[in-house]
Amino acid sequence: MKRRTLLAAPLAILVPGAMAQAMKLGFGSVARGNLAGNQSERSGGMAKSTTVYELRMYHVMPGKMDDLVARFRDHTMKLFADHGIKSVAYWTAQDEPVKSSTFFYMLEHPSREAAAANWKAFQADPEWQRVKAKSEENGKLVEKIDSTFLTLTDFSPRLA
Repeated sequence: MKRRTLLAAPLAILVPGAMAQAMKLGFGSVARGNLAGNQSERSGGMAKSTTVYELRMYHVMPGKMDDLVARFRDHTMKLFADHGIKSVAYWTAQDEPVKSSTFFYMLEHPSREAAAANWKAFQADPEWQRVKAKSEENGKLVEKIDSTFLTLTDFSPRLA
């Protein structure tokens, strides 16, 4: 089965048990009572907003997890913000085999169109290109990136 096919599955199936628990903990600060109860906020079972969330999974090259995490912590998050890409959360798994080989994070975009434009600007940014090149002087950090765009349901707690 292709990884892209797997990404279409619900998160409970997609993410290993330990990762699912980590994600629950990461979203634990979300106000549980803030549901879209207003009828004007509902549309066909989905929230009417154009806001999209992007779940990204990086399949990390062997031995490169610490370097990738450092690049995100020290550079990438700031560059995302500079380009209008809002970070929601970042995760590493607790258990092998994914602990040393998979990095997870979620972004928020005003729309799919904004996501495409922001990613294009980010990739073209000379500072990003410099940071990426420097961090990969001893080899690539990432083997493959999986990305899935998500929409909140009308019953989902609002993310802060």
